Amino acid sequence: MDISFEQLKSMVVFAQVVEQGSLTSAAKAMGISRGVVSYHLKKLEDQLGVVLLNRTTRSLSLTDTGEAYYQRCRTIAFQAHEANLQIERSKQEAVGKLKITCPVNLGLQVVVPALNEFRRLYPLIELDVSLSDEVVNIIKDGVDLAIRGAPLADSGLQASILASFETYLCGSPEYFRKRGTPVQPQDLYDHDWVVYKQAANSVHLSQGSRSYSLSVMGKVSTNNAAARTMFLEGGNGIGRIPVYDAKPRIQKGLLKRILPDFRCTDIDVYAVFPPGSSSAKKLRLLVDFLKIEFERITRAL
Repeated sequence: MDISFEQLKSMVVFAQVVEQGSLTSAAKAMGISRGVVSYHLKKLEDQLGVVLLNRTTRSLSLTDTGEAYYQRCRTIAFQAHEANLQIERSKQEAVGKLKITCPVNLGLQVVVPALNEFRRLYPLIELDVSLSDEVVNIIKDGVDLAIRGAPLADSGLQASILASFETYLCGSPEYFRKRGTPVQPQDLYDHDWVVYKQAANSVHLSQGSRSYSLSVMGKVSTNNAAARTMFLEGGNGIGRIPVYDAKPRIQKGLLKRILPDFRCTDIDVYAVFPPGSSSAKKLRLLVDFLKIEFERITRAL
């Protein structure tokens, strides 16, 4: 027999009635009306097809079936209570400061909104967040967590992947009106690029078993991902940008995606931290939270 969420609530109400000794006392303990308690009891007995409680105007008593069922319901109610206590203990134990660094654009678009939610869940954790497209020395600068859009290169550091984001080839509608829209990878050689200096100066495309790789050159280059996107909007060429940058601007008509049938290399986002620091409760909480939050974001895009 499948158990619905509503039936689970009824089972918890039933356990409270037995423990409190009356419908009125159970209603008071749970902060609901006596009528709601009575509704849950009747519905539970109707669903099960048995009588759980012998009820008179003055007393309640468990039937034999009700006694056995109560023990199971009591266990469920206890486990739910313990789950809530565990969360509360985690919140209370998660204290202290976390020093975080991440790229500017990724930080503004994805990380900072996630950290806002994290702070609501764990208000005792202090955050010191630095946004920079430069790769900082984690050990030297005393950083607890670096969020990076590149594989781990620092010797001795630990890393955990947070998410993989698709990337699109984009340019402004104005640029494509002037220069034409590429319809196959070979056409890309005839176009200008907005070069992002923090990444390799090459682009890789694939379609099934076929793959293409080309070097990119252009009259505009930058070390800042947000500036790269703004230069694309300004009609300065083509660029490969992450989906969280591309989609909102495509929907607004500020950018146009090209070669959608070809897949560009994804951007893998990593959590990087000093060796041994992953044992710190507050850091584990943050990394686990970011994994869940990034997964939610990638599903929504």
